[in-house]
Amino acid sequence: MNGAVRAVVRMGLYVGAKVYFIHEGYQGMVDGGDNIKEATWESVSSMLQLGGTVIGSARCKEFRTHEGRLKAAHNLVQRGITNLCVIGGDGSLTGANLFKEEWSGLLNELVEQGLIEADAVQKYSALHIVGMVGSIDNDFCGTDMTIGTDSALHRIIEVVDAIMTTAQSHQRTFVLEVMGRHCGYLALVSGLACGADWVLIPEMPPEDGWEEKMCQKLSATRSRGTRLNIIIVAEGAIDRHGKPITSSFVKDLVVKCLGFDTRVTILGHVQRGGTPSAFDRILASRMGVEAVLALLETTANTPACVVSLCGNQSVRVPLMECVQMVSAVLCWKQSFENNLKTYKLLAHRKPESELNFNVAVLNVGAPAAGMNAAVRSAVRVGISEGHKMFAVSDGFEGFYKGQVSLEVKWGDVGGWTGQGGSLLGTKRTLPAKHVEKIAEQMRKHNINALLIIGGFEVTLGSALQAFESLLQLYEARANYEEFCIPMCMLPATISNNVPGTDLSIGADTALNAIVETCDRIKQSASGTKRRVFIIETMGGYCGYLATVGGLASGADAAYIYEEPFDIKELQANVEHLTEKMKTSIQRGLVLRNENCNENYTTDFIYQLYSEEGRGVFDCRKNVLGHMQQGGAPSPFDRNFGTKISAKAMQWVSKKLVETFRQGRVFANTEDSCCLLGMRRRTLVFQPVVQLKDETDFVHRIPKEQWWLKLRPLMKILAKYKTSYDVSDSGQLEHVVHNRPKDSDASVAM
Repeated sequence: MNGAVRAVVRMGLYVGAKVYFIHEGYQGMVDGGDNIKEATWESVSSMLQLGGTVIGSARCKEFRTHEGRLKAAHNLVQRGITNLCVIGGDGSLTGANLFKEEWSGLLNELVEQGLIEADAVQKYSALHIVGMVGSIDNDFCGTDMTIGTDSALHRIIEVVDAIMTTAQSHQRTFVLEVMGRHCGYLALVSGLACGADWVLIPEMPPEDGWEEKMCQKLSATRSRGTRLNIIIVAEGAIDRHGKPITSSFVKDLVVKCLGFDTRVTILGHVQRGGTPSAFDRILASRMGVEAVLALLETTANTPACVVSLCGNQSVRVPLMECVQMVSAVLCWKQSFENNLKTYKLLAHRKPESELNFNVAVLNVGAPAAGMNAAVRSAVRVGISEGHKMFAVSDGFEGFYKGQVSLEVKWGDVGGWTGQGGSLLGTKRTLPAKHVEKIAEQMRKHNINALLIIGGFEVTLGSALQAFESLLQLYEARANYEEFCIPMCMLPATISNNVPGTDLSIGADTALNAIVETCDRIKQSASGTKRRVFIIETMGGYCGYLATVGGLASGADAAYIYEEPFDIKELQANVEHLTEKMKTSIQRGLVLRNENCNENYTTDFIYQLYSEEGRGVFDCRKNVLGHMQQGGAPSPFDRNFGTKISAKAMQWVSKKLVETFRQGRVFANTEDSCCLLGMRRRTLVFQPVVQLKDETDFVHRIPKEQWWLKLRPLMKILAKYKTSYDVSDSGQLEHVVHNRPKDSDASVAM
């Protein structure tokens, strides 16, 4: 919420508006006085990394009464406030809409009571409302993700990862109860992200006799050698008859039926607290800026709207349409259904079909968190589809050397979702020089389809990537029939530089590593006045990590290759930061992408800032390096990798059936060699040969990158005067029409 507050204040000041804090929510609006204070630029400094809400939030019974809303209207009119940004759940937003509808009547009452002048009714005739949904439950229709949900998932997964080590050591079963009221989103996605054995959610009450089925599943898992079981229970879970299913009931059931050593962990309000994730900071910042733009465009007849996220795109939806959908229990988001289908595919093994094709999976390029989740998903969905799954170790180098494993079984990939790096191994070797040997291995193992998980990296001495590898294999079809098979690539790289997709597996984990480190670095200067940190991020020639990491950590500048800069701009940035240091802020943060400029190195920028800032601030530098590639994958990357891999394997199955003729698979069309990427709102299979024109192969980046539109936003929030492109701002859409059929919500940023 603090990220949204900060963005609203700074964007509001940027467009020349007066901005006010209303402390303690509607209670502060009713009480007035010092609860309503004018906000300044400096009053929202150092807010991004704080959990909760700095301006407070309180439930207010008085605002639910007509008299309470009359007092609130009086307090707003006294300060000339006619535009409200409301950050909250469906109750808060419904109250705001009622307030808007009553506004003119409330003003007339205030005139009759002599509390305001008659001309105030005309002057303040309309109240404009824009909402942003802040809720860890993700239970609001009209938006794919609510502010706070991703951070809550981080808290849950941190606990699950810690518990899993204990459970494995002691052969225990753990029952985790997570929050969510009547929405099972947190339970479902955390179950998907940690590979839970069983998930109980209110939206899908289990069938009668579920107790026996669950125990059979747990017993079967143990019999395969697994040392732990994880069961996740949503706090609102019920059975088919409306009877609550509690965590203690589940524990007693497991102990009674199986005799397993079982423990219960109720996470409670720990899920609401802690530092916000990178995703939530970026989401809140984008929504806050969009909310101000929406308020600027409102008229007296404009309905109250909610700023929302659909896929990777900002949209605006009528507030009451969203509330009515929730009230009518029609809020089954496309993402929720996709998550549920994927979980069922992966958690509960089904009788295998009769397809009997051989599919190989390999990782290519640099390691990226989430790769293992994608491999696990591919193996299990492939087995469910009836395929024999083969794993190739060490990328194409391992492929041509014959490091193709025997058939991978269902249980072989258990526990992979939470593992960082690449358990299969990955090397920076392109296939072109070894095509003949790779074809020989494919012939030997009768490989009928290929799934490549990797990126588009730049390294000293060699350029490697899954994208270019797939292109080379496509071109090799002319000489080797072994490559005339369905081939699919999943983008996995921290650099997020793969053409054909807005997001890549691993980028979110790297962003969280950058943001967490920047938080710690800034905190290290809490006892030091006026210090600027120069931070170097990875990414090759792609400035995604520097830009989006800068937005999420409140950076003052971010230097990238895609936006050329010179010594004059560097000097202007130093002067800008010097002025800010003299008046308000005590700490500055400057990010530099590793390949942004061969002459303006990190050392050069550090020395320049140190010299030009002498007497005002001192400098420190930090090269983050490979820590950005390591660590356990974030919930987003686990979920994203799992879902797109499942979708890819279903595509592979479809293509295998389509191309199977006369006892063999033969696929040589463009659409049988694809990259699966997310574009704005949808997941799209795109022939790699068609993506060549969109690619700068020299610098290993797409020619057009959506996140460049976030750079003006970052500059505005850092107090620069710059032009902001509103052409891509959200348009008003209706809830029932704002989801394309194939959209997949939780892959959004």
